Amino acid sequence: MQIINDKSCGWINDLPKRFNIKSVSKNEKCDFLIVGAGYTGLSAARKLSEINSKFKIIIIDAQLAGEGASGRNSGYLVDTTLNDSYSFKRDIEAYKTKLKIYDLGIKTIKQFLKDYQVDCDLNECGKYFASSLKKDISKLLKFKKILDNLNFENQILNEAQLKKKLGTNFYKTGIFTKGGILLHPAKLARAMVDVLPENVTLLENSFLKSWKKTNGKIETKVNNNDIISNKIIFCSNGFLSNMNIKKRFNFPLTLTASMTRQLTDKEYSLIGSPKEWGVLPVRPMGATVRLTKDRRILIRNTSEHRNPNYMDKRTLNNRVNIHKIGLKKRFPFLPDNIISSSWSGIVSRSSNGSQIFEKIDEKIFVAGSYFGSGIGAGTLFGEQIALMANNQQSEEIKIIQERKKPTKLPIKPILSLGIRLRLFYERIIARTEI
Repeated sequence: MQIINDKSCGWINDLPKRFNIKSVSKNEKCDFLIVGAGYTGLSAARKLSEINSKFKIIIIDAQLAGEGASGRNSGYLVDTTLNDSYSFKRDIEAYKTKLKIYDLGIKTIKQFLKDYQVDCDLNECGKYFASSLKKDISKLLKFKKILDNLNFENQILNEAQLKKKLGTNFYKTGIFTKGGILLHPAKLARAMVDVLPENVTLLENSFLKSWKKTNGKIETKVNNNDIISNKIIFCSNGFLSNMNIKKRFNFPLTLTASMTRQLTDKEYSLIGSPKEWGVLPVRPMGATVRLTKDRRILIRNTSEHRNPNYMDKRTLNNRVNIHKIGLKKRFPFLPDNIISSSWSGIVSRSSNGSQIFEKIDEKIFVAGSYFGSGIGAGTLFGEQIALMANNQQSEEIKIIQERKKPTKLPIKPILSLGIRLRLFYERIIARTEI
């Protein structure tokens, strides 16, 4: 099924419209075919060109480049995670490795911004984990102990302190971590599109129908044409399982978000005229909320296991009603019609929360399944999977390979039931946090 870009994402609508968009229109041959033009695919192409400017590189994407999950996320460049499957279990070493990957991802993003003089509203303002329930302080204190042991600067905050920082009395307890970064995700993705080297051909609205390995070549059917490549790199993240890649090791989730118009001077003063901030939930299915640099409020509080290719307008409107409830809980004085844009996006995750980074064989490579860390990890993995596909090694690859590998998932009927039951349970647990 072909995926068509909608025009409902506030981040993407901030950007100038692109022209001269090319799609697959004839048969092609190349050295490397990259499937997916998000942070990972664009970074892989950029790195391959850096390795050898004579490589013929083609990127295909079923949507417009950078306008899938990369341009639609909440813009958190994470340093630590609270709701991590390793955080409060005995396997603290696996958590440390994940934090190393996050750190490498931050450094990779900063290097890209420096090399290409990119402005994506990057703000090293840290981030908050917060809850409306005072009893969640016990979980935060455990998390603080881990952060302290790992030398991450942090601070436990009470209701009054959170009210002063965030402009809402909704949250009763929280923790601030200094290393988190906020940015404009679509500006970053667009910059990666804009700096693609000359030996990279970007083909958008170009849907991969099938692929196979034949006589040492990768033969793909894209739209109604054939592309034959020496090697293929799958960077399609939430759509990996649709392409029969690591389908027993990852699954897609559909997230939906809304963004308000800019707050008026009066509305902004009512929340105390705070600096830009971002809040992540203490409970996994709670709302992600941030105040942007230009005084808009973003909220994301729905996560579903559904067909990733399509969300109809009626379903999206139903999710927007949930966003409105979440906004009213935090800022009851805001008008009912303040939301200006709403959208869905697809993420990928594995059963144990680990990322996919793998050489399937000498011709086939894959990277993805970031689930909340796609800005930094996705960019890092794109560069490093390009090195791996060119038979090169690096210190970054060694660290990535130290992570716990994704574990095998049950067969589809059992998997779908299990995911839905788990999401239902987490929604119940987090019902106060939407």
